[in-house]
Amino acid sequence: MSEQKTLESMGYKQELRRTLSTMDLVVYGLIFMVPIAPFGIYGVVMSISGGMVVLAYLIGMVGMVFTAFSYWRMSEEFPISGSVYGYATHAIGKGVGFVSGWAILLDYILVPALLYVVAAVALGAIIPAVPFWVWIVVFVAFNTIINITGIQFTARLNWVMLIFEAIVFVIFSVAAISYISKNPDVSFTLAPIFNGDKFSMTLVLSAVSVCVLSFLGFDGISTLAEESKGGPSSVGKASIWSLVIVGFFFVIQTYLAACVIPWEGINTFADINSAFYEVANTAGGAGVMWICALATGLAWGIADCLVAQAAIARILYSMARDGFLPKSLAKVHPKFQTPYVSTVFVAIISLVITLGFTQGIQDLAELINFGALSAFLVLNFTVVYYFIFKKKSKKYFIHLVLPVIGFIVIGIVWANLSPSAMKLGAIWVVIGIILYNVITRFMKKDVKLEV
Repeated sequence: MSEQKTLESMGYKQELRRTLSTMDLVVYGLIFMVPIAPFGIYGVVMSISGGMVVLAYLIGMVGMVFTAFSYWRMSEEFPISGSVYGYATHAIGKGVGFVSGWAILLDYILVPALLYVVAAVALGAIIPAVPFWVWIVVFVAFNTIINITGIQFTARLNWVMLIFEAIVFVIFSVAAISYISKNPDVSFTLAPIFNGDKFSMTLVLSAVSVCVLSFLGFDGISTLAEESKGGPSSVGKASIWSLVIVGFFFVIQTYLAACVIPWEGINTFADINSAFYEVANTAGGAGVMWICALATGLAWGIADCLVAQAAIARILYSMARDGFLPKSLAKVHPKFQTPYVSTVFVAIISLVITLGFTQGIQDLAELINFGALSAFLVLNFTVVYYFIFKKKSKKYFIHLVLPVIGFIVIGIVWANLSPSAMKLGAIWVVIGIILYNVITRFMKKDVKLEV
């Protein structure tokens, strides 16, 4: 590998405050992915996978781990914020970098809005007297203030939320294990992992294309590269560890849920979208069900949205710093050393999408996986192109084998996305290509990068 690059050697100033340890990054990734994420989509994944919900999550985790290795390689070589946008820009070129950054914006911009809706609905079921829009405004205002105050404050709150989610996970797990052990009608079975009578690769991959949404967020760790104090390897290490840990959470909770109410009882769910809460009620009664619902609301509406807003703000900051977006988005708060204009901008966008387009939010949600998976494909290709073809690396295992496997696995999941997601995603990419050409042709003097 070539001599390690620094932020300054790449033409940037250190403007953001370096306060995050590797463990802080791990916690950030865990919060972004939400250790109890299956609570919200369990029923859908269970239904699509033919009951093999654990297998779907395992395949999703494996695919993400290979991609995380690619993030590790690129974050060591280019220690900058901007995620795939920054890596592709410096390793391949401005055009590929912009389009990949434009693609992943689908993920980061839409995710906070969708999470706010899920959280508001969950808490609305518990406290129906509070209007839907009030929850949205409270969540957005709270998260914006915390993110502007500083990434260290965000990191501290992440620890609190992680402990809370872990406690809820333990409460459900204990209740489920107790129920399965005492109830003669159910048992610990391998069916949630593999069921020969129901198995179909197409069936499982369709489920993976849904549950992979739960793993999106580990990539957000790379957006904090300029705020990490753990060295060039901290982003990569944190990405791998967060994926493995959250994968453990996902596998245990979905396995236990599938044992409490097996595949044969799927038709007993009153609402497939709230299936996990019905499982929790069966396992531990109304108390456990309410705890799980409350945890979903707080985890998605505060913890997850908090880190999601921080991630997209830093991608906007990075693109604006390079001249691809309005310069104002690259402004850093003089006291808190955070990209405060980008943070406020993300908050406004989230409010508009959430409050103005709630009825069409399901259609917009399909774009999230398209944007993220498309960017992951570019990332894996970037590793091979940069290290093998440009740098003539002889480390074939880490610079060729791993990213190629990651590309293939992600590519298979990407190919199983819905036709509507493919169509809308393609339109978004075309818009990005047109926008890039407009910027480089008519605003060339404002584009900073020379690659």
